[in-house]
Amino acid sequence: MMRVLLTGSAGFVGRHLHAALEARGDDVTAVDLVDGRDALDLFRFDSAPYDLAIHCAAIVGGRASIDGSPLGVATNLALDSWYMRWLARTGTPKAVYFSSSAAYPVALQQPGEIHRLVETDIDYAQPGRPDATYGLAKLTGEQLCQYAAAEGTQMTVLRPFSGYGSDQDQAYPFPAFIRRARERQDPFEVWGDGRSTRDWIHIDDLVGATLAAVDQDVPGPVNLGWGRATSFDQLAGYVTQAAGYSPLVKHLASAPQGVHHRVCDPSRMLDFYQPKVTLEEGIRRALNA
Repeated sequence: MMRVLLTGSAGFVGRHLHAALEARGDDVTAVDLVDGRDALDLFRFDSAPYDLAIHCAAIVGGRASIDGSPLGVATNLALDSWYMRWLARTGTPKAVYFSSSAAYPVALQQPGEIHRLVETDIDYAQPGRPDATYGLAKLTGEQLCQYAAAEGTQMTVLRPFSGYGSDQDQAYPFPAFIRRARERQDPFEVWGDGRSTRDWIHIDDLVGATLAAVDQDVPGPVNLGWGRATSFDQLAGYVTQAAGYSPLVKHLASAPQGVHHRVCDPSRMLDFYQPKVTLEEGIRRALNA
């Protein structure tokens, strides 16, 4: 049993991690704004000892928030920097930092041939421009992890790609697609031109890979994904086929859509964890939830 601090415990990733940690017998201190506890206050003033810290607290809110609220998203810089200072001050022995696929250079995610992003595509000396202020905050956080490690904390840095699940907020594409399919919407709306690709990883595998990385002392950075490129048009097809109908697809060209291709090379993850939930199975679970 470990004493675990989990910030952002009521968020999508946080609540699934919370359940998994408690299921294996860990003693979890859960911190989330919705419960009246601010992770930033804890990092500034609390000195309680923990065996492991997992930092999930962040402002994201999907593509509309990333593009529409850059200053709001940038407050993640404060959260992450105080997290690192707290780790150093308390001497916490092990910690997880959730970076993001948004930290990768946007130049590697353009139309044309798909470049499967590998961890070494981020060179901290010359990192390239990440995706908006969200990606910039995550890139900076990764660099701050090096300072926390120098102070004695064993850091695990993870770069999740497109995490999804049945209980995800509607601000994200996957649950929005599931809702449209349940309502049998026709036409079926897809933001952008539908050809942009993403690498989908189910929340069960995201949590499983995280805990495996912690248990096996994997420092990272490590991509969390399948390495499978799925366009939004393809995702719409999979979801509507599973729902039993075939609507017209209506593309919303003016809607935020982000980079064109975002697909990983999962080789490092596969050294310690094998994902189990295929996209097709994840869709089936969500439609039946």
